[in-house]
Amino acid sequence: MKEISVRTSSRVEMVDMTSQIRDVIRESDTQEGICTIYCPHTTAAITINENADPDVASDILMKLNKLVPYREGYSHMEGNADAHIKSTLVGCSEQFIIENGKLQLGTWQGIFFCEFDGPHNRRVWVSVR
Repeated sequence: MKEISVRTSSRVEMVDMTSQIRDVIRESDTQEGICTIYCPHTTAAITINENADPDVASDILMKLNKLVPYREGYSHMEGNADAHIKSTLVGCSEQFIIENGKLQLGTWQGIFFCEFDGPHNRRVWVSVR
């Protein structure tokens, strides 16, 4: 397992991790297998989506913020209940196919770390098998 550090700078943001994940796969020297990416935080997530146009990530965050507003009278006392809900909706892990030593993604796809309660120094765990 490899740990990747992610430093976020906003309360809510999406960080493209695609090149970092490709580096982990290259370093593993795995030719055929599965790459699992896991976020061990309850107020962050991992997702796959378009990374060619940054407006896509902005639109995703805008819609999540409308669906699950920051201040909505939640019972959770820490003031970050929206972040927990967004993390649950998006999910904490993704799996990818490795073929011929390369991460298999669609033409426009990228891997994103989703911050919902930042800024923070975060961790992402990557397992290649």
